[in-house]
Amino acid sequence: MTIAILGGYGDVGTAVTSYLQSLELGPLRIGGRNAHKQPLSNNSVISFHTVNYLDAASLDQFVSGCKVLINCAGPSYLIGDRAAKAAAQVGAVYIDVAGDEALYEQLDSSYYQNRGLIAVLSAGLQPGLSSLLPRWLAEQEFSEVESLTSYFGLRDRFTDVAADDYLHGAYEEHSKPLAAWRNGRRLNSVLKRRSDVELPFFPDTATLLSYLNCESERLARDLSLSEGDWYNAITGSYILSAFNSAHGLGRDEARAALCRASALDLAGRHSYVVMLLQLTGNYYGQERTRTAALRGTGNADLTAAVAAVTTLAVLRNEIPAGCHYCAEVLSPASAMERMSEIGALTFLTTLETGIEDMVCLEEGAI
Repeated sequence: MTIAILGGYGDVGTAVTSYLQSLELGPLRIGGRNAHKQPLSNNSVISFHTVNYLDAASLDQFVSGCKVLINCAGPSYLIGDRAAKAAAQVGAVYIDVAGDEALYEQLDSSYYQNRGLIAVLSAGLQPGLSSLLPRWLAEQEFSEVESLTSYFGLRDRFTDVAADDYLHGAYEEHSKPLAAWRNGRRLNSVLKRRSDVELPFFPDTATLLSYLNCESERLARDLSLSEGDWYNAITGSYILSAFNSAHGLGRDEARAALCRASALDLAGRHSYVVMLLQLTGNYYGQERTRTAALRGTGNADLTAAVAAVTTLAVLRNEIPAGCHYCAEVLSPASAMERMSEIGALTFLTTLETGIEDMVCLEEGAI
């Protein structure tokens, strides 16, 4: 039952290793290009390897004999389907903490189904948990959902790989500014940028930047939403400035600017991730509004936790053959419960009220 972790010396890979050990899964095979980060010796539970995902022979050797391959390396657009194909060749399950629509189309779910293979993509924070959380709330509180408002915020360090993946996504054609979900379809230029917004559970006022990506559109269709608004809530002044200037810079310069800005915003402060969302709809004819709030310590930690509970679901035969998006194949209830059990969540709560009502209560407090 060997589990291989590609990109295992990075922040996400290191956190995945820790969670898998806490779940007593393994043995683990850790690999990456940074040979200087390898411990001096291997043991019966964890072995350490040098592997280059751009070298097919190196990748094939690393994956050989594994039951599961978890890809934590990046940038994901550069890896493409290399790691997934290496896993498929040896019959291993493939789990990718990133992986997007382009990779999903390359892998062809019918190919995986016909051969009894499994691939799970977007098994991370965003995408991944950003779709799991609203599905979890919808399942336990609603018989029918009508609208969703979602706020995603974090204060954390941008690594070179994370910055590169962010910029690649921001430059993609499907990433349209100010878009929202209205009456069962995407509408562009609907929302407005908002500054100095007070949000419950956020430590500072935020600038709200709307986004509607492919994961959000799939979620809107699956929940049959009439309306959906998604926002990144930016609380750091340096990273906001870097986001504003990114499109006017070259790729390398923009990546460096994001990394530098995130470090400045984080200096002397604790990292955090906050996900805040509100659903409206009904429960067998009775109208209701519910809010969910989730907090974690950082991007790498929550990304790794999603990958770990996905691995657990695979090994317990809870995921069928095929190529899937994590949030669409995991049981939301089981995933959230397991993430709580392994200590990945600082808190997770639901409230029988709307977000605006909570803001009004805070403003009126003495």
